[in-house]
Amino acid sequence: MNLMDLTAVELGKKIKAGEVSVVEAATAAMDAIEAREEAYHCYVTICNREEVLKQAEEVQKLIGDGTLTGPLAGVPVAIKDNMCTKGTLTTCSSRILNNFVPTYTSEAVINLEKAGAVIIGKTNMDEFAMGSTTETSYYGPTKNPWNPDHVPGGSSGGSAAAVAAGECSYALGSDTGGSIRQPASFCGVVGMKPTYGTVSRYGLIAYGSSLDQIGPMAKDVTDCATILETIASYDPKDSTSVKREDYDFTSALVDDVKGMKIGIPRDYLGEGLDPEVKDAILSAAKVLEEKGAIVEEFDLSLVEYAIPAYYVIASAEASSNLARFEGVKYGYRTPEYEGLHNMFKKTRSEGFGPEVKRRIMLGSFVLSSGYYDAYYLKALRTKALIKQAFDKAFAQYDVILGPAAPTTAPKLGDSLSDPIKMYLGDIYTISVNLAGLPGICVPCGVDSKGLPIGLQLIGDCFKEKNILRAAYTYEQNRDFAMCDLSGKEDK
Repeated sequence: MNLMDLTAVELGKKIKAGEVSVVEAATAAMDAIEAREEAYHCYVTICNREEVLKQAEEVQKLIGDGTLTGPLAGVPVAIKDNMCTKGTLTTCSSRILNNFVPTYTSEAVINLEKAGAVIIGKTNMDEFAMGSTTETSYYGPTKNPWNPDHVPGGSSGGSAAAVAAGECSYALGSDTGGSIRQPASFCGVVGMKPTYGTVSRYGLIAYGSSLDQIGPMAKDVTDCATILETIASYDPKDSTSVKREDYDFTSALVDDVKGMKIGIPRDYLGEGLDPEVKDAILSAAKVLEEKGAIVEEFDLSLVEYAIPAYYVIASAEASSNLARFEGVKYGYRTPEYEGLHNMFKKTRSEGFGPEVKRRIMLGSFVLSSGYYDAYYLKALRTKALIKQAFDKAFAQYDVILGPAAPTTAPKLGDSLSDPIKMYLGDIYTISVNLAGLPGICVPCGVDSKGLPIGLQLIGDCFKEKNILRAAYTYEQNRDFAMCDLSGKEDK
């Protein structure tokens, strides 16, 4: 039995029952990384094996004495490299943070540690989460485990690929405009973005503060609900954190959507959508309809304005957030410079990659005098109108169903040569972040090239249970066999 073929919850049950030790689980994860990492490059930092096994032994003792009783105790996890981890390199896959070792840990990771998770490494990503392919990483691209000639998606591509390749049991990603859901679609795993404010952003190195949200990436919907239950909490250290009454997400894992109203935006099925993706999405909708859901098509307005609004807002926030990286207090500093101003200039020129520079310049432009009203304020008004359009839709429907991406994973190099093409690939995911909504991506098929297709389910604010119930029901009743990379068939 390959322990890395098990879901996180399945492995947790075996550890709790004493069938598998935490050291055995951690060893299996480290062995998988050793065997596959060279081919896929999922990680920026792999934790020292001895330290991981020592951590596993400590967790085992706490499970043994009854201190740790949760479903994820002892299960190996990978963390996206933009979440601070005390004493472990945290780079955001950028040269400018290539020597940054934080003195504190992000709240979401602390919640995992309290639950007994064993952290095995930090995953590769697009530099500062800016990109949709994980090709903008200073450390080189991650490759899609389904076909190494293709991208894994981004920016959480390292996390998605690590789960798909069996190099961890589950992973954390962050989602600013689809950065969990789109790589989940490309890599054939389940990824979930919760409602904005549900998971603390404390310790998450910011890209777009009003859009960023941490979420789980795993093998199935049960894992995602369980992980979200573990990492979600109110955090007074994060001014955007929301105190919720209900964190019991696993109660939504019910194979029943009878009477649930599901809307499919016609705008999501039009020009630019690959016919194979469209067929898979409509087939998935049929599965839910046969289980008793009421499925209808409807018009969701303002879809075409989501991408320009998103890139104006996100770039503006990025230009402000990334101003702190200048080589003074921490991170990379250019070795040769003349005076303070020259040091700032050379450090940032050498430390940031082309995509990050492009977005900083765009953000600085839209915030500059004379253009603030014309671009940034207009984008904020558009964001408010998009939220109103979703409010109107959720007055009629419990869940909105559609694709996570217009195509399956493109080949390495195809998107990087054309940034606008890369930006347009986010059309189905961006609106969810602009409106602060929860969304989940579930595998719903494979195209003729053998690449996974992802189904996206969107819920109203704080209605994660609706999308979890729909996703779980679909997963239990889908009419195709999803094979993982070890050849094991998924139900």
